[in-house]
Amino acid sequence: MIQLRKELIHPADSSQITLDFVKMQLQQAIELEHSTIPPYLTAYYSVRPDGNQEVAEIVRSVVIEEMLHMTLACNLLNSIGGSPAIDNPDFIPTYPGPMPGGVHTGLQVSLGPLSRDLLKNVFMEIEEPEDPLEFPTAKLMLEALPPEEYPTIGAFYKAIELNLTELVAEYGEAEIFSGNPDHQVTSFGPECIKVTSLETAKQAIEIIVEQGEGSEFSPLDEDGELAHYYKFAELYHGRRLVRVPNSEHLPPKDQWAYTGESIEVLSSDVFPIIPNATLDSYQENSLAWVKARQFSYSYTSLLKALHITFNGKPEHLDSSIGLMYSLRLQAQEIVAIDLGNGTHAAPTFTYQPILA
Repeated sequence: MIQLRKELIHPADSSQITLDFVKMQLQQAIELEHSTIPPYLTAYYSVRPDGNQEVAEIVRSVVIEEMLHMTLACNLLNSIGGSPAIDNPDFIPTYPGPMPGGVHTGLQVSLGPLSRDLLKNVFMEIEEPEDPLEFPTAKLMLEALPPEEYPTIGAFYKAIELNLTELVAEYGEAEIFSGNPDHQVTSFGPECIKVTSLETAKQAIEIIVEQGEGSEFSPLDEDGELAHYYKFAELYHGRRLVRVPNSEHLPPKDQWAYTGESIEVLSSDVFPIIPNATLDSYQENSLAWVKARQFSYSYTSLLKALHITFNGKPEHLDSSIGLMYSLRLQAQEIVAIDLGNGTHAAPTFTYQPILA
């Protein structure tokens, strides 16, 4: 697992490690997981219906797992008696802007069409492990980030895990994991586990970290799937990451190479949607404005449904999933709108108050 310097694990004053402090960290974790979904969805929506659907499916697979990670983060917060706060305008980050929780300080996350530049400079930076495994075909050549509180998402979650471990050692497991188990959401796939103890909390964190970053020994998560970082690296390099024959005895970095089937991201496969779209990007009452406004209403409805789901109504998840499919259909209509200047419209991830 990831090794961290002590100063990344604790606040300046170790007495600040309270249950409320960890609840705050887990709320930030929920916001962090959610903050990756609009960028990935925007890139996914930008792939033309007649474009490379294999590329689109890779991005979609990451989106689904980010939704799982957000669910697990909510389960973690509920397990210690917290209440996920999702139905709130401030829950939605500004794009372009930083990631929540002090993760990857200096990185500006933006919304835009899928491209090699977006993959390398945003998506791979988001998912980057502390020590990424570099494989033959091309060096990743990622720029070094400035000193920061949490250099990776894995480091952020490791800090939460160690803080929970310390609280349990001091106050006991029953005192810390006192949340209502009926608030746990477990219907989002087999890895959507119920968090009721330190052991299951560690399991949830391990799922989140390994699905995003892999491990220090392998680009695969525990289910044998490529971690998000390496899925995006495949698209960046334009080749599948495959095992080198008869390499089991070699170091991990020499067992894999980007030499598999071609998986290129071509500009002809992608709508040239405008970056970081808001309603102000369109003329009021234009087709793009009307469609984007409706998308924002649906997105707000989704956040409201998720808020209900994760605050004591786990059976409400089905309606949330229905809204996710509705968003996709609306987004497909939006990105097909030609704005007449060499660009297409893009969906707007903004909070729209829903009037009674």
